[in-house]
Order: sequence, then C-alpha cells, then structure tokens
Amino acid sequence: MGESVISAKSVYKIFKLGEERVIALNGVSLDVGKGEFVAIVGTSGSGKSTFLNMLAGLDRPTRGEVIIAGTHIERLSEGELVKFRQKHVGFIFQAYDLLPQLDAIENVALPLSFRGVSKSVRTKEAVKLLKQMGLEKYMKHRPTEMSGGQQQRVGIARALVVKPEIIFADEPTGNLDTKTTIEVLHILQDVVHKEGNTLVMVTHDNKLAGYADRRVHILDGEIVFED
Repeated sequence: MGESVISAKSVYKIFKLGEERVIALNGVSLDVGKGEFVAIVGTSGSGKSTFLNMLAGLDRPTRGEVIIAGTHIERLSEGELVKFRQKHVGFIFQAYDLLPQLDAIENVALPLSFRGVSKSVRTKEAVKLLKQMGLEKYMKHRPTEMSGGQQQRVGIARALVVKPEIIFADEPTGNLDTKTTIEVLHILQDVVHKEGNTLVMVTHDNKLAGYADRRVHILDGEIVFED
C-alpha cells in the first residue's frame, strides 16, 4: 500500500430516535492507500453506507476524524465540502443518476461545465472516456435508449471526467445482471490499476468484493476483520 489518501480515525455516528440512541458507527478506523481498490462489505444495516458517507464528506461523524487527501474534512463548512468534493472526489451510484434530457456526451461532460471548462474541451474529454468505456455507438443516446450496463458505464465516465484522486462507489452493480456486473467490475479494476485512482466500493456481496485489492468487513458499526 502506498501513502494513505483516506484515513478515518475512531469514527462514530450516533443517531437519536426519540429517546433512543442508535450507534451506526462505533469507533471505526481505516486507512486506504493511493491507488488501492478497497471494498467495504456488510449486510443491510451494518453501517457500510453510513461509513462511505463519512469518508466521502456526504455526512459528518458525531465524533472522530476523517482525513482525505491531507484535509480534515470533518472540519470543513458545507461550502468548503462542496468545493473539496468537486476537486478530489468522483461518485458512482447504483441508480446511475443520469439526466434523462441529456445524451451520453452531455451527461459525462456535465461536471466539467460546473468548473467553467469550455464546451469544446469538455466534449473532447467526454468522448475520450466514452470510447474507453466501449460506448462509441451510444454517445448521442439518452439514458432511456441505453441498457442498465451502458448507463452505468456512462456514470463511471462521468465520475472519471474530473480526474478525481478518489472514487466512491455505493453498490455500483446493484441493478445489473451477472455478465454486466463482471464487465463493470473489470472496468473499475482497470481504473485503479492503470490510471492510479483510489477506489472505495460498498457492497453486500462477498463475491463482488473479491474484485477489490482488500476487503473490509463491517458488522453492527464495527470493522470485524479484513482480508
């Protein structure tokens, strides 16, 4: 493992439900190295998605530290967090979250438009990534004209277009069939091992987690073992 780009130290997340305190994360610590593919594995309600949200700066820990790319993100304001995520982080979601009125090129290029990149440059970058994803024939297709696997590849390209140091993936193959799932996981492996990105993926499936370099198993808000 190279230098740590993600470091969580004694992270707690406690929710209040009426008078009851629910401990979703119970002092979790984890380091992820540069260029590493880590899977966080657990059943529904284990705390895995809550932990991913802490690492990605989508939610704040009740207690503990989260250091991403050398920055204590738990100390940032909401505005600072937004800018930080735009600069350092890419997201791949189970639901794709593509805009239905845009074609594949426009969906992939969208994050660059938020950065003020010119249309010609962002289109060029989007086309390059879509070709890498094997989607040459679908660049002008809208989401409803593509299969689930094709939409997820567009989602991956959109996450990569900003050249993020870190990619967070939450059950990225949850809606896909077995063949397409394997294809997408091979793409994610290539992203890490050829491009040097760091990838943290949440999954409930031990078999899918086997594509990662390291598996972190979480149960009842605690890391129980790694392999």
